[in-house]
Amino acid sequence: MAARRLHRGRELAIDLGTANTLVFVRGGGIAVFEPSVVAIDELSGRVQAVGEDARRMIGRTPASIRAIRPLRHGVIQDFDITAEMLRYFIRRIGGGALSFSRVVLCVPSGITAVERNAVEEATLAAGARTVSLIEEPMAAAIGAGLPVGEPQGSLIVDIGGGTTEVAVLALGGIVVWESVRVGGYELDEAIVRYVDATTNLLIGPETAEAAKLAAGSAWTLPEKIETDVAGRDRITGLLRRTTLDSDEVRSAIAQPLETIVETVRRTLEATPPELAADVASRGIVVAGGGALLRGIDRLLSAETGLPVLVADAPLQCVVLGAGASLEESAVAGRPRHRRRFRRRRSRGG
Repeated sequence: MAARRLHRGRELAIDLGTANTLVFVRGGGIAVFEPSVVAIDELSGRVQAVGEDARRMIGRTPASIRAIRPLRHGVIQDFDITAEMLRYFIRRIGGGALSFSRVVLCVPSGITAVERNAVEEATLAAGARTVSLIEEPMAAAIGAGLPVGEPQGSLIVDIGGGTTEVAVLALGGIVVWESVRVGGYELDEAIVRYVDATTNLLIGPETAEAAKLAAGSAWTLPEKIETDVAGRDRITGLLRRTTLDSDEVRSAIAQPLETIVETVRRTLEATPPELAADVASRGIVVAGGGALLRGIDRLLSAETGLPVLVADAPLQCVVLGAGASLEESAVAGRPRHRRRFRRRRSRGG
């Protein structure tokens, strides 16, 4: 028994998101908070950079290096690169391939069985001995401090980089949920399309994200905010700058925001009456990176007629909730154990 305790590894919770990967170490808190980006040398196949270093390479690499996000809409697009990214983050916290035994992994509620298997296997390939899954709405609600174990209903809206999860929870489970593959990156892409359509200027997604952060809003602001964006003129081919204000950015992202609002409405319509009464009195809690968009609470409140609160730490809610579940004897799903399997060689996505 003593030998078994000696070789017992760490216990981790991992929020493997489309935009960012967060790793929570039991007893140590959040140890990794990095973009989910990997830079690969196409000639040698070697990983050149991971996380923030790789994110700075997006759109700026030579032809032989590709900076990619190996996840899309919260699911794996490239198995091998995702496993490499996880290995890197594990080494960042001072661990080797077999340095931890149990991982609680956050997954979108709407992924398929095949997608669940893929994310489990990538984690096992990175060195985990067992993997348990917890759905992101449940983890976000726990991390936001909602009383998910009580019979009263709570509603969480988790707006991530690739997905938006809306769920009503009670008695430790998800009663009603909706998952839509619209999130922060769809907002960025909407800004790219808007700038192209209105000014004939081609900008990249990183520039669009910067404009969203600088001047984006879901609700009319007391004063306009302006931001400059630079790109290539689609007609002349020359470099050019233009100015966007907060009204223009809000107009650009209106359609994906409407999709998110409709998802919340559908969830409310499907909620049992008793739980709906609880939600009406408790309101909605918003988590995820999208919760930081100016006025998102006012938009949701105006469209649903319910009070809306933004979680205290919206970006960390999911991993904090998964970390709290490490204290429980079981989480959703049976643990998967490390085994031998043939690594996939796909390079899609």
